[in-house]
Amino acid sequence: MTRLFLLIISAITFSAVQGSNITTKDSLDPIPQSFIDQTDRYYTEWFNNKQDSIRYVDSAYITSSLNQVAPCSDSLYQLRIDSIQSGVPLSYNSIVRGYIEMYTKRRRLQVANMLGLAEHYFPIFEEALDAECMPLEIKYLAIVESALNPKALSHAGASGLWQFMYSTGKMYKLEVNSFIDQRRDPQLSAKAAAKYLNDLYGMYEDWILALAAYNCGPGNVNKAIRRSGGKRNYWDIYYYLPKETRGYVPAFIAATYAFNYHEEHGIYATTVNLPTMCDTIMLNEAVHFDQIAAKLDISIEDLRNLNPQYKVDVIPAGHGKSYALNIPYNHVNGFIDNQDSIFAYNRSKYFDDSHRSADPNNRIKVNAPALGTDGRTRLVYTVKSNDVPGTIAEKFKIRLSDLRYWNNLNSRMTVRLGQKLVVYVTPQTATQYKNNTQYAGKVAPKVAAPKVESIDGEFISYTVRKGENLWVIAKKYPGVSNTDIMKWNGLSSRDVRKIKPGHKLKIKI
Repeated sequence: MTRLFLLIISAITFSAVQGSNITTKDSLDPIPQSFIDQTDRYYTEWFNNKQDSIRYVDSAYITSSLNQVAPCSDSLYQLRIDSIQSGVPLSYNSIVRGYIEMYTKRRRLQVANMLGLAEHYFPIFEEALDAECMPLEIKYLAIVESALNPKALSHAGASGLWQFMYSTGKMYKLEVNSFIDQRRDPQLSAKAAAKYLNDLYGMYEDWILALAAYNCGPGNVNKAIRRSGGKRNYWDIYYYLPKETRGYVPAFIAATYAFNYHEEHGIYATTVNLPTMCDTIMLNEAVHFDQIAAKLDISIEDLRNLNPQYKVDVIPAGHGKSYALNIPYNHVNGFIDNQDSIFAYNRSKYFDDSHRSADPNNRIKVNAPALGTDGRTRLVYTVKSNDVPGTIAEKFKIRLSDLRYWNNLNSRMTVRLGQKLVVYVTPQTATQYKNNTQYAGKVAPKVAAPKVESIDGEFISYTVRKGENLWVIAKKYPGVSNTDIMKWNGLSSRDVRKIKPGHKLKIKI
């Protein structure tokens, strides 16, 4: 009896609403095809299916369950919407009804799959909204924005679950670069969206207008308010808003309805391969998804789904920056226990850091010493008092131009006392130097074999001094990089930080 009474009262209320807010024009303002196409595209991209197969499955879904659901009257829709405890005012009219029927009739499988995705994403959204003391029902806005596809990208360039434009994302501290797009990060984008919506609410003190401004910008909402004569009710400014924004709020109300009354329409959540319980590990060193998957029982695809913000499967941590890795809670201990082996796995394949501190004065001798060096042995000579490039070239019986090229000497060809120079000689000559023999030079009648510091292939022991690091030490030896020193001494990037004065290093020169 009580239910019948509520239905009668609801019908009377609905008639009043129809008389005051709905005009004949409403029925001529259908759901834009662009909205339907965009929702379908986001949904299709996420589930990696063809549109035809989705339609087929959706049709089967409709056939199996829709006929068992009784048609809904306007009064019943109104009653159900009024029964939703929402901090955002929810209206009902023929426009809203059109979007409700789109979700509950024509896009039933999409709603079923989004219900499955919501089990993973909604707790994240609710936490962000609760932190800003905002209505939790705003979480349904992500249904309209992205169909819960974290990699959704609009034709205008908006990205992520909350469809941030590049400039707005930057304004709310979302990092975007070649490796990461935090507009796709479920946690960070939800926090940014909550702050942005809270700022918009501060402008209008009306959540519905704030939602409209989130879609088309506060400038367009302000224009609509002025053109309507200063009215600040969404339905009063409805036809003054951009056409693509008019259905935005009705779609939000319809999504809220569909998620609260999906069972009444025979729609149930499908199983989605996303865990409901995850944990976050902050990383201070770069890692590739392949390295993690190789050591843990988790697939690359799962890592991508849980971390959609990383564009190329690389978490670019390090150099003072930390980034989050989201993994299922049951893999957290395994990651911590195997962390060293994960970072070390095929490290040189995924992260070649030799270029980071490359000095062209040294790298030219590593990468391009080919001029006149084929089949020759490299020597390292220390400049003595009264040495000039010409006399050094005479001592080694080499061309002055070669000496200049091998050591990247400037046009003035100046050298300084104690400077180390690379010289390439024949293996026979190198053997003479090693045996400390003498030879007859063409310029001087008898020239003693110049003392060389080392011959190619030999190691020396170097003692680290105060204030030195591998980059500083490598600069002292032509053709040697900090990466070479790490390789010769079996050092990892972590070990480098532990090097102190007095530490002995092997250097091949």
